[in-house]
Amino acid sequence: MSIPAPTGADAVIPPRGSKLASRLRLARLRARARGALETGRDVQVGRGARVRVDGGRVRLGDGCLLGPGCRIEASGGTVEIGAGARLGERSVIVALSAVTVGAGAVVGEWAVLSDLEPAGADVEVPVRLQPLSPRPIAIGEGARVGAHAALGSGAQVAAGAAVGSYAVVPTPPSAA
Repeated sequence: MSIPAPTGADAVIPPRGSKLASRLRLARLRARARGALETGRDVQVGRGARVRVDGGRVRLGDGCLLGPGCRIEASGGTVEIGAGARLGERSVIVALSAVTVGAGAVVGEWAVLSDLEPAGADVEVPVRLQPLSPRPIAIGEGARVGAHAALGSGAQVAAGAAVGSYAVVPTPPSAA
């Protein structure tokens, strides 16, 4: 798959530095994940990128990029980053269920993808005490999520679609 050069204000550019340093960072992430992190070939890892896996699974496709300070947390869920996908600087992915980023997709700097939300059944109960309701997030191939955007649980972004910078994609209503 041919990956076009990043363009525009929300372009995620590979970090500067040697490929050896990136490989060492990837090896450190794999060691800390204790077998729960699967990686393809030519994965680039920026300085300060973190992957935390607690009972979940993370798969990084061939040639994907984790920007500097990027964070992936799979607490019982699955995170799949497609081939050639790019996660911007300090972007955050939290998965209790599943988060899928398609091949060639771009998640902008400081963007947040979280597949869980408080159930919100009782308005008298503080949010921090409410149970969490996880629903999978899917970002299609070649889609773009702008810088500082926030996607809630159950969000779906079609292949090739764009979510603007600072956009908030709320949880779609559940089919009842």
